[in-house]
Amino acid sequence: MTDASVPSPHTPREVLAGLGDLTRRVRAVQRGAWFPLLLFGVLTLGAVVVGRLTFRIESVPCPADDPTAGAGCTAVTQGSAVYWPVGLALAYAATAFFYVRRSRNRGVGTPVRPYILTGIVLGSLVTATTLWVIRNGMPEPGAPLDFWGLHLDPGSGATLFLERLVGNAAAVGLPLLVLSFVERSAALLLLTVAYLAIELVPLTTGWAGIDATSPWSSLPHFAVPGALLLLGALGFRLAELPGRRDAS
Repeated sequence: MTDASVPSPHTPREVLAGLGDLTRRVRAVQRGAWFPLLLFGVLTLGAVVVGRLTFRIESVPCPADDPTAGAGCTAVTQGSAVYWPVGLALAYAATAFFYVRRSRNRGVGTPVRPYILTGIVLGSLVTATTLWVIRNGMPEPGAPLDFWGLHLDPGSGATLFLERLVGNAAAVGLPLLVLSFVERSAALLLLTVAYLAIELVPLTTGWAGIDATSPWSSLPHFAVPGALLLLGALGFRLAELPGRRDAS
């Protein structure tokens, strides 16, 4: 018996091109960013309803260093301390289940673990920070804000930025940033940057014509990022339709 080499019907360049195309197809099948975007969009808009149901106005002592204040000041409180921790935990658990089931059905691996772990860690830190701040009740108007032992000026720009950073920007935005690198999606990266910009830049209620003492005062803050997430979910879901995915 004589061994003979069989010439390959394809050149090395064609083989590499085929491997590159196969890699792109596998990554496209692995992607499913529309699902977490949908969950977080619904969760964000749901915070509007929760804020409306928990809205409360009460009289509190005015700051001692405010000579223009009278005997009492008005404080507005709304929101639930358990809504976001429970909602985030359920959203990340549902996302993990979605990606694992999808990978089994399609016979490909899932790269979602770094995203889930990042979300769990940051969500836990945000929850722990919230509990630390409110453990002794909300501070009186003008009183320093206790942030892990640091007494911060509640009116300073740095404190306001820190409050926004340890909110949805950390619990939702930063994990989405990780997911954009995991899925190597430039579109998701741009969407996440836009989301972080909205979360980190303060949105007043003046442009929406809603007074700060209105039960719907949380609407502008949550409606804009929530709508962005839902629109992103719709766009990514349409991009995953079989016809468009094959065309790409």
